[in-house]
Amino acid sequence: MEAFGRLLDIMDTLRAECPWDKKQTLESLRHLTIEETYELADAIEGNDLEEIKKELGDLMLHMVFYAKIGSEKGAFDVGDVLNGVCDKLIHRHPHIYGDVTANTEEEVKANWEAIKLKEKGTKSVLQGVPRGLPALVKAIRIGDKARGAGFDWDKPEDVWVKIKEELGEFEQAQKSGKEEDIEGEWGDVLFSLVNFSRLSGLDPELALERTNKKFIFRFTYIESKAREQGKSLNDMSLEEMEVLWNEAKTAQR
Repeated sequence: MEAFGRLLDIMDTLRAECPWDKKQTLESLRHLTIEETYELADAIEGNDLEEIKKELGDLMLHMVFYAKIGSEKGAFDVGDVLNGVCDKLIHRHPHIYGDVTANTEEEVKANWEAIKLKEKGTKSVLQGVPRGLPALVKAIRIGDKARGAGFDWDKPEDVWVKIKEELGEFEQAQKSGKEEDIEGEWGDVLFSLVNFSRLSGLDPELALERTNKKFIFRFTYIESKAREQGKSLNDMSLEEMEVLWNEAKTAQR
């Protein structure tokens, strides 16, 4: 609590005296907050606890900054923010703070979604999925939301059947040559793969990011080795690059 109070005091000082901090708005901070969130995600993916600590601090600063601006507008302050989330957690955990029974993770999620619908007066659980999410993350959240409402496959094997079906439809679309159909069917394949990942307990976003990093390491290895040989990649055959690619795979292990 002492450290949090210190942060609030520093925020007050910066907002009053620093030219940059005085200039910031809710809108100007938005893209910076998104960037900080991705930096935290990178630190978590790398299991770098020291970096995670730093990035959490950066995000905490942003939350305090937003609350400070809110207080200046007379809309809310940090106390309102904290009490709001505390009230929400208590209300959405009636199996802890009330008399509702929920003995499994799935029952907890179902209760959570039902309570959210009632709170917000929405007609669809999918209205809780932010429109601005990246498509892959959005697909995961859509699947989670649908599962909370009881609409989902029972096990990953069931989704695998769907994936094969979608691949067949994609193949037929390719043969038709209709670009719109090809894109639509490929989207169905990707969506099915995301659902397979979700039911298998895999994070497709994390899996893809790790593959991205793996590819970057191997490709830059090839570039480095080519330079050592006085060549560019354009000077090398695919077979030569394949040899270096396999070297990179061994070096990466």
